[in-house]
Amino acid sequence: MPTKDDDRENSETTEQEPSVRPPRVLGDVDSATSDRASRWWWDHDAENYHDEHGAFLGTYTGGGDFVWCPEGVRESEAGLLGEIEDRTILEIGCGSAPCARWLAAHGAHAVGVDLSRRMLGIGLDAMEADEVRVPLIQATAETLPFADESFDTVCSAFGAIPFVADSAGVMAEVSRVLKPGGRWVFAVNHPMRWMFLDDPGPEGLTVRIPYFNRTPYTETDPSGQITYVEHHRTIGDRVRELRAAGFILDDIIEPEWPDDHDREWGQWSPFRGRYFPGTAIFCSHKPE
Repeated sequence: MPTKDDDRENSETTEQEPSVRPPRVLGDVDSATSDRASRWWWDHDAENYHDEHGAFLGTYTGGGDFVWCPEGVRESEAGLLGEIEDRTILEIGCGSAPCARWLAAHGAHAVGVDLSRRMLGIGLDAMEADEVRVPLIQATAETLPFADESFDTVCSAFGAIPFVADSAGVMAEVSRVLKPGGRWVFAVNHPMRWMFLDDPGPEGLTVRIPYFNRTPYTETDPSGQITYVEHHRTIGDRVRELRAAGFILDDIIEPEWPDDHDREWGQWSPFRGRYFPGTAIFCSHKPE
């Protein structure tokens, strides 16, 4: 994942919306621009990403694996999705789909959605040896190509949510396709990490950017075309997004860094993990 530079600390902050409304979509990087940048980035970085992280995520493990975050929280131990056998489960931003494959291997009727054709292609190749194959669909999280109330559960492990301009719209889409009583669980960068550079060492402990600065982080090519974008929301923003979409928030999990975990992943490291969380997992459900 790209490293944030110092330019963002000088970017302008946006006005906050009243607390009764979800945060507004930022106009300087709209949905179409975000989609185009994310599709380009993940198509071009897919091989590098899997060379570095594929083994940890279980991409090349038979039947996949479900790893929620760089801290190594696994669904097999955490059970955040509840009962999965015979449940219809949608994974949003599935990438190469190790999570969806793991769900299918454990009895779920899983479906994966991702914007990147190359990421999905790696998932299809990895599935060749699996006993159960998972349908993988190229689509944006802001417009899910499914009928109302199609799924028992929806999940996302660092997929889509940080990369879309209208994350509040994604929450509404998830609510639309989720059956009453269904769970919606997603993992993202912990919002407080926005304040720090992507440095796993001591320099990464220095606050550089206001927590309330919601200006998206972007990278561009030599022609000025945006090739990578990440959107920031505060903890409160996320809660309001969920509530505006009709969800009930059950828990926010902030995984602690395991004592025996020595892996570094961008800004995640044992050093920084001793001081503050790198991941937030939002657990919610749609009322009956």
